Amino acid sequence: MQRIALLSDTHNYLDPKLFKYLENSDQIWHAGDIGTVSVTDELSKIKPVVAVYGNIDGHDVRKVYPKNQQFKCEEVAVFMTHIGGYPNRYNQDALAIIKKNSPKLFICGHSHILKVMYDKKYDLLHINPGAAGIHGFHKVKTLVRFTIDAEKIKDLEVIELGNRV
Repeated sequence: MQRIALLSDTHNYLDPKLFKYLENSDQIWHAGDIGTVSVTDELSKIKPVVAVYGNIDGHDVRKVYPKNQQFKCEEVAVFMTHIGGYPNRYNQDALAIIKKNSPKLFICGHSHILKVMYDKKYDLLHINPGAAGIHGFHKVKTLVRFTIDAEKIKDLEVIELGNRV
């Protein structure tokens, strides 16, 4: 069983309120627009980090993290990218990977809009954790926590860290 803390779009800002939610997790996943590697270095001091780079991330982040991550957590096939869309509106690159590899969990960021949707057509759960940073148009900083237990994704929580400004 793995407890996952999922965040995105920190844009080089880690809210001090964030850390209490990370400590009770087994892994931290970051869906891009990290800012600089200092962000993931700080997160790695707490728990292991799995991340992808986003469109605002520079060469320092891109040297460490790939555009796409495909892996298994417990028995769940996971696909994470920064710009991926959502059910019925996937971007072409993400859709090609979804069709080819049939993940059960698809994670992306970019939009700063928190979404959790089940996609019946591709039999997967889509999660966008919104934005945990202070840059962008979102009003509330968010992250998502959930548990992966064998083949089950459960105990999903949406956590609000407060207003963006």
